[in-house]
Amino acid sequence: MIRPLTTALAAVLACGCAGRPAIDDAPTAPAATIDAGLQAAIAGPWRSEGNRARDRYRHPAETLAFFGVKPTDTVIEISPGAGWYSEILAPYLRDRGRFIAASAASPGRANPLDARFLADPARFGRADLHEYNPKDPAFGAPESADVVLTFRNLHNWLAAGTAEYHLRAAYDVLKPGGVLGVVEHRAKPGTDIEASKKSGYVAEQLVIDLASEVGFELDARSEVNANPRDDADHPNGVWTLPPTNRHDAKDAATYQAIGESDRMTLRFRKPAR
Repeated sequence: MIRPLTTALAAVLACGCAGRPAIDDAPTAPAATIDAGLQAAIAGPWRSEGNRARDRYRHPAETLAFFGVKPTDTVIEISPGAGWYSEILAPYLRDRGRFIAASAASPGRANPLDARFLADPARFGRADLHEYNPKDPAFGAPESADVVLTFRNLHNWLAAGTAEYHLRAAYDVLKPGGVLGVVEHRAKPGTDIEASKKSGYVAEQLVIDLASEVGFELDARSEVNANPRDDADHPNGVWTLPPTNRHDAKDAATYQAIGESDRMTLRFRKPAR
């Protein structure tokens, strides 16, 4: 059953935000300690050269350490796509934790992680693949996960009108005190939802408001994935930049010099009882 949308989007569009956390309400977190197991997973020989080349933009060690992911955790990654983060998280959590890749069901289209995981059971054999209905998502048993992660997906949920459904499902599956980690392309403050749907960039305050609406508390933010060279103003939105590179060939050097998008990195927490 699809839950009715609340007034969250309307309130954000109106820039009311009264009584809700603001960006400055959460401290910018100091660098977190990165354990050896995580470093080993990031350095794993199973990762392709193409994926490794993106580490300098995605900062996986610092990002996962900021989110507090531990090797004993149950971690759900929502919409992992081809598994850039999954190929780090699944081996890292294999022996003492649990990794669940939750992908929206897409009839007639194979999940790209199926073959990837089946081909290397020594590293990925204990990972779980979970399909969900994107219009009424559920990611597992209530209060069963320590951490839920989503990387650059929220703009897609906004475009599909399912952002609240996904955030509520994340809240429901987390244990009290559990963490929701969000990385998203960052728009200029005040950017409205319609502009975000076209550009792929989302205002940081909008993300905070939507997460707060379903019950999350903003715990901390990090600038580890910030890119000051990116002004978030490109002819084809975020897809103008690497790795998509939707631009004229003559502009390639310009966009390569910018690199991947400027991104917010936010840690939310489900209140403890």
